[in-house]
Amino acid sequence: MGQQPATAPSTLFLAIAINTFYNPRMPNYRRAFQPGGTFFLTLVTEDRCPIFAEEPARAILRVALERSRYFHPFDLEAIVLLPDHLHMVIKLPEGDSNYSIRITNLKSNFTRRYLIAGGAEADRSDARIHQETRGVWQRRFWEHTIADREDLNNHFDYIHYNPVKHGYVRCAHEWPYSSFRRFVSEGRYEQNWCCCCEGRVAHPPKIQAIEEHAGE
Repeated sequence: MGQQPATAPSTLFLAIAINTFYNPRMPNYRRAFQPGGTFFLTLVTEDRCPIFAEEPARAILRVALERSRYFHPFDLEAIVLLPDHLHMVIKLPEGDSNYSIRITNLKSNFTRRYLIAGGAEADRSDARIHQETRGVWQRRFWEHTIADREDLNNHFDYIHYNPVKHGYVRCAHEWPYSSFRRFVSEGRYEQNWCCCCEGRVAHPPKIQAIEEHAGE
């Protein structure tokens, strides 16, 4: 992945980001954890192609997310979108643990709309062609079942620190394509969380253990 700093987002994408990352059905923070039904997920593009560096692809992803939630409901607790992958924490309805169908639906919906819009895909192997699998997403995805509130909070930190980890920005608040600003507005984070602006000494969150199941 490249190490270029983020450019200022357009007004259009800011609207897309608000609609994608703000969930009016978001439960109270202290009630967000649901045993057996809260999952940390990672989706990666094929060959790490920076598909989501382009605004049209981000807009299509928003539509795909909403379509997936329409057919198979879930609460989008937190998300970060980088050029070649995304991390999110989702909470499923009580008694439902089928995160796989949500991911399958999301990936297929995005792929169809993206290719129709003229999006490029990675070269496909003979096996992919035979299986009629497109070269947009990696076949696999990464999943971690959230164990408790501490685990949940650690994964929230991982998500919101991810753009800093990859060198796109110096501070989490500088990256517009995540739920960080919503977390600040809801009082979950201070605006200067892990921030090195104005001469502050930033203390990164303890996220090393999460990397093992984050697909990075």
